[in-house]
Amino acid sequence: MEIAASLAGRKTAHEYVKDSLRQAILRGTIPGGFRLVQADVARDLQVSTTPVREALRDLATEGLIRLDPHRGAIVHRLSYDETREIHDICKMLEPEAMRQATKVITEETFADAEDLMTQMEAEDDPGRWADLNRQFHGVLIQDVDSKYLLDILRTLRDLAAMYVGLAIQSRPVQMKEANKEHHEFIDVLRRHDAGAAAKLSRRHLDLTLKTLESSRHLLEA
Repeated sequence: MEIAASLAGRKTAHEYVKDSLRQAILRGTIPGGFRLVQADVARDLQVSTTPVREALRDLATEGLIRLDPHRGAIVHRLSYDETREIHDICKMLEPEAMRQATKVITEETFADAEDLMTQMEAEDDPGRWADLNRQFHGVLIQDVDSKYLLDILRTLRDLAAMYVGLAIQSRPVQMKEANKEHHEFIDVLRRHDAGAAAKLSRRHLDLTLKTLESSRHLLEA
């Protein structure tokens, strides 16, 4: 197992471990089905087992790993059917969230989203880009007053990040294509154009599906 152990601006050991593991999973360095041993992770990242245990609980909540009472922490292995189902549900719900976001998004949220866009445009690592992309789409709709809708989409987005990171490795050009559309998201939200926001959301998800189809062999390997 190889985990990148250098994250700039880390706040706590817990966040450092969680972000390191998440990005390693998203870039495929830690493959689906791999068993994460707390002592090994702690040694590799040079921390105690306490932040590792906390990070594993968080990643289990995100759906990136599952906690087995006998085997411990196991990295989730996505199937093609599962990723297609995630995409289809997102396509039903995310356009509505974007439609609502056009009415309530704040300047502070715009600033956060634009900062994430800048980071994505400078990023060429699929795992880190997929994590930033996950954050970006969450930020765009964070002002929407619909707890259950946001909770469902956050869960799906966390799972989707796994196949986005994997798919980008087989089709890196998607990062540039998606970055371009991210600017369009900011534009339609600033214009408070609900119809255009929903339409763009569906188109953006279809771009992800296109990449998923091209990398289906990786999920079925």
